[in-house]
Amino acid sequence: MENNENLERRIYGIHFTSVRIFNDYIMPQIRDILYNYKWVDLFCGEGNLILPILKFVPEKERDIFFEEHIQCFDIKRESVEKAINEAVNYGISKEVARERIKVRDSLADYPTLEGKFPVFHITNPPYLYLGYIRKNKEVKDKITYFNGENYGFQDLYQIALMNDLRHKIRDMIYVIPSNFLFSDAGSNKIRKDFLRHYRIKSCYIFEKKIFRDTGTNVLISRFERTDTINRRIEFTGYKINDKVEKLKYTLLVKNTFKPNNLFSEYLNAHFKKDHLNVKFYLDYGEIQNNTGDREVILLNSKNYVGGKYTKTTFHVNDSLYSKLKANPYFIRTVDTGSLHGKAGIYSIREEFNADGIFVKPPTYRTNPIQMFIQPELSDAENCSLKGLFNKILNDLRDRTGGDFLTTYKYSDKPRYIRKYLGLKQVKEILTTISLKDLKDANKE
Repeated sequence: MENNENLERRIYGIHFTSVRIFNDYIMPQIRDILYNYKWVDLFCGEGNLILPILKFVPEKERDIFFEEHIQCFDIKRESVEKAINEAVNYGISKEVARERIKVRDSLADYPTLEGKFPVFHITNPPYLYLGYIRKNKEVKDKITYFNGENYGFQDLYQIALMNDLRHKIRDMIYVIPSNFLFSDAGSNKIRKDFLRHYRIKSCYIFEKKIFRDTGTNVLISRFERTDTINRRIEFTGYKINDKVEKLKYTLLVKNTFKPNNLFSEYLNAHFKKDHLNVKFYLDYGEIQNNTGDREVILLNSKNYVGGKYTKTTFHVNDSLYSKLKANPYFIRTVDTGSLHGKAGIYSIREEFNADGIFVKPPTYRTNPIQMFIQPELSDAENCSLKGLFNKILNDLRDRTGGDFLTTYKYSDKPRYIRKYLGLKQVKEILTTISLKDLKDANKE
């Protein structure tokens, strides 16, 4: 039976940040400006991203400093009570703590943040993906957050960012999923809408676990509002896994501010007018509409039992049979973590001992997905396509650090950082491959 902590984490999208994260990555950025701002956390949890500031304030000044410089809110009363008690442990009177730390649903009801100091918002907002909300009845009430001016955003943290933008907050530090920078469909809108108005002053990108109970990869970014509309953002980022890698990033509005410039340059330089085209998924309805005498064994990509996908025998007509035989490959969109399990094109026969892969909608993009190539390829050309596509993909991963991909999950002591390959990126890479390329590869 699921414990209350896990249930609340799924319902609220809450992942508490440790004081260590504050001390290591946030405090060094604000140490010299503590008296210049009102420090606010609209999703404060137990207060770990604001209250440790008090360690750097003389004890006799802490009550006055707290009244003038700190304001916190959280949707959960239990968390607010813990934050109040923690403030008391720092020497704040309970009356002052209760006045400055309050229960509030800041996503739906943004508070008034008045005072004589400008606001600096430091927060780890809730993460809850819209797709998950739609599929799980215990969180379906949160769909209302995405109505009106929030229509089109894909996660609760994105609404938090936009609320700050609309309320003209100039300075903020956010702990958010790294898909904010590296995802395509899920983050294009928030990057385009938000980063037109904010520059990135610092960014720590974690490719290892920092939360106890989730594999979500996060970044810690400091944002500063600009007085003009951004079309280009440059910043230094620190990618953190088993080592710390210092990287220069350039975000361009034409790429929806995604750090994939080398990938885009490759696509532009190698684009072929006669490139290959692809369609994805064998829909169950297509099987039903093409019954016949030809026996095929098809993998059910949504039925995973006992550590493997189930298979079903169907009888189809000549047309669908020929289509399946001419398209023997699938896209693995998610790295498995093994050296031989990276995302890319793989043989359905070799991996699953099946003739194809079918799906009953809705489709899930982390499952194996059969691909259908046009123009139709010979067996030799299909083989060349697999080798050439995977070589291009992995060469680009090496050259870019995989930044054009979405980091999927942390891995303890990883041999490589696990990534998610989007179907859009599959299509884009295929625009650099022509039928002539495959024929030439067969001659070599």
